[in-house]
Amino acid sequence: MQPLIRHDWQKSDVLALFAMNFHDLMFEAQRVHRMYFNPHEVQASTLCSIKTGGCAEDCGYCSQSAHFKTPVKASKLMDSDAVLAQARAAKEAGATRFCMGAAWRSPKERDMQALTDMISEVKALGLETCATLGMLTPDQAQRLKQAGLDYYNHNLDTSERFYGEIITTRTYQDRLDTLAHVRDAGMNVCAGGIMGLGETVDDRADMLITLANLPAHPESVPINMLVPIAGTPLQNARQIDALDFVRTIAVARIMMPRSFVRLSAGREAMSDEMQAWCFFAGANSIFYGDTLLTTSNPQTEKDRALLARLGMQVMASVSSPAKQEAA
Repeated sequence: MQPLIRHDWQKSDVLALFAMNFHDLMFEAQRVHRMYFNPHEVQASTLCSIKTGGCAEDCGYCSQSAHFKTPVKASKLMDSDAVLAQARAAKEAGATRFCMGAAWRSPKERDMQALTDMISEVKALGLETCATLGMLTPDQAQRLKQAGLDYYNHNLDTSERFYGEIITTRTYQDRLDTLAHVRDAGMNVCAGGIMGLGETVDDRADMLITLANLPAHPESVPINMLVPIAGTPLQNARQIDALDFVRTIAVARIMMPRSFVRLSAGREAMSDEMQAWCFFAGANSIFYGDTLLTTSNPQTEKDRALLARLGMQVMASVSSPAKQEAA
């Protein structure tokens, strides 16, 4: 019997999950995971930074903020041909989704035509398309959808209570408004958070409650581990305990059973054993490629070797259980 898809999670419910005996939590997460997914497969995406650095936001973890002195230099929007070359390489490496990220507070009107053309051309390669471009207006969301954008990434990062400690140039409601515009436009939602910002277990619970209690669960839920960047306010942040990170993956899987839970930033600092536990806890999506936006990522061959050792493989194509049920 498949678990009830809930949108009424209470704080006490979620804290009880976090407090479970570790092996009992793993067992429950794996049980739920197998009800909706093949436990031996992961979805693979590739992330391309199409416009790097110079962002007006002051996200305390980000090397691309113009507020901090980091090694990252501002660049202009990439040429479409260069983006398409990376998309073709990603497809040849086995990725099924190509994600395009731009360091903007929000897209400017002068860039919209280039963006929509780029999305249409990547879509024509037979890849799912994803973008993270900052905050969107309803009109921008509609135009991106019409261009062929399948997913829009807009992470909540942390709880509403803790959010102001990390970012001051926008509000939590700004984030939620963009997610609503994306959903209203008919795109898939990709939204998750970052662990290791200095948040508490309560903050992790509250962030997951916000996501799981949306009218529809995000189709993709990235769980990132902070990569401390020199020059940012969080450069000396204490690394999250590995088992606490695995617990967060498991709780996300239980709360949002049909969502792809992505083991995202920070994988290069994770041991093979930690990643194996994350997969067992219900993570079933990764980024393929040597870099994310500005931080390093395990090389594709290393990922393939790890998956082979675990008896796992990359999905040849993706069909979300949520979409299947809706159909």
